[in-house]
Amino acid sequence: MTAPHKINDVVVVLPGIMGSTLARNGSLVWAPSGGAVLSAIATFGRSIQVLTLPAGIGDAHPGDGVEPVALMPDLHMIPGIWSANIGYGVLLDWLQARFDLLAPSADDPERIPNLIPAPYDWRLSNRYNARLLKGIVEPALERWRAQGGPCADARLIFVCHSMGGLVARRYIECEGGADLTRKLVTLGTPYRSALNALDQLVNGVRKGLGPFKLDLSRFARSLPSVHQLLPEYACIESPGGLLKTTETALPGLDTGMGTDAMRFHDELDAAAGARPAGTYDVHPIVGTWQRTSTTARLVGDQVEPSETIGEENEAGDGTVPRLAATPKALRPDSPGICWVPDQHGSLQSNRAVLDELEGILTAQPVIRRASAGVEIGVRTDPLVLAGEPLEVAAEVIGGERVALLATLTDERGRVVAKLPLRPAGVMQRASFGPQPPGAYRVAVGGVGTAVARVSPVACTLLVWNLETA
Repeated sequence: MTAPHKINDVVVVLPGIMGSTLARNGSLVWAPSGGAVLSAIATFGRSIQVLTLPAGIGDAHPGDGVEPVALMPDLHMIPGIWSANIGYGVLLDWLQARFDLLAPSADDPERIPNLIPAPYDWRLSNRYNARLLKGIVEPALERWRAQGGPCADARLIFVCHSMGGLVARRYIECEGGADLTRKLVTLGTPYRSALNALDQLVNGVRKGLGPFKLDLSRFARSLPSVHQLLPEYACIESPGGLLKTTETALPGLDTGMGTDAMRFHDELDAAAGARPAGTYDVHPIVGTWQRTSTTARLVGDQVEPSETIGEENEAGDGTVPRLAATPKALRPDSPGICWVPDQHGSLQSNRAVLDELEGILTAQPVIRRASAGVEIGVRTDPLVLAGEPLEVAAEVIGGERVALLATLTDERGRVVAKLPLRPAGVMQRASFGPQPPGAYRVAVGGVGTAVARVSPVACTLLVWNLETA
């Protein structure tokens, strides 16, 4: 084991939507962790009226006693809202193991940390959370710099997953953070947002969930954050070409919140365009080769998602299309973009992503575990009823015949089963037997001599028991 890398800057980690635990008046209301996802979702469903935001909340806090507490350590999900997430325990542990970083310590209040986990109330506007972030990171940076020596010239390095990148970017571009920032590293951040949000806001969160009983549509439609994840790019099919969400009427979508969400993106782009080039570095890490909704067409009072835009399949990370995962200022073929075949909720624990992150933070290319050339796309059903098998399908990009293995683990990280995938046309498939209710992670990678050649892909799914729902 080599010695940890020394970093004199302050590293700030921001999670994605649903990636922060929430407490209300001191009691946790959103905090599923290992072994508790099902019960947490059930509790969350019962408390939905409390957590639903009032109409017209805008960029304010509702004063409902709900506050962020910490980064979610383990697998968490609300089926139908954005996407499942494997958690941030792996990322935080890795950062401390590979770098000489000091995390906050409740046992040592005198410690001056330079690894700052930055939870936020993911229900709220990204503008609000950017202001909150300013109040967290600037005092932390000032305290770190006050030590003098190599710390005196420290700046901020942001490591952000998903929507956390929008919060950080808002702080950097619109809240005075650009001159204090050295790097912005984003993992699957929807710079131009994603069609999943449109699907959920128009169709409701039950779409694709079969008999799942919780209807979280009203909750989702109350959240400014979900609206700010609406596609900024033209994504609605029409006889005259693709339209933006503000250029046509969409059933179920609050026009005012939708318009304000597009203004949020316009403000970011305008601020970035007015800033001198080279103020700080942007490093997007983008998931690829997973089936990803990119455009949609209106069918009655619903939208019907499609994986193509024009005749192109963007093949993003299963949630964010490739075209939306980088800022406009970067060309789509920019060498500054890192492409990793994995799903949205798994990027922050992907070994190739962590190697890329190590290279970014140390300014050295690190390739020990990076993708070796064989890329795969993986499909699972995010919700399976108790008693049903867990089906896994994988496609090897380019059609090469490569032996693949699927590993099923439970919420606590315990391996439940391993199965080889069998050829089935252009796909390879495996079927795990019925599993007890709970949340699971399916990782597909190479087997035998293919282990070193295949970049593994991980998915999350929930086994739900209707009798206890």
